[in-house]
Amino acid sequence: MKTFATVLDSTESLSLEEQAELADILRYRIAEKRRAEIIAAVRESRAEFAAGKLKPATARAIYNKLVK
Repeated sequence: MKTFATVLDSTESLSLEEQAELADILRYRIAEKRRAEIIAAVRESRAEFAAGKLKPATARAIYNKLVK
């Protein structure tokens, strides 16, 4: 398994255009993974709400619970 430093050093042998393309690809992949995480969290929350484990609340009520 390659370490982060090894992978980072490997990019030095790429041209600037290739490095820019790699950065774009990584940004896209990160965005896709974050979208998938959000979708999973929403599905989980909806299931918990449907099961009666959650109840509706205003933003103010949620905030007040967080700052206590």
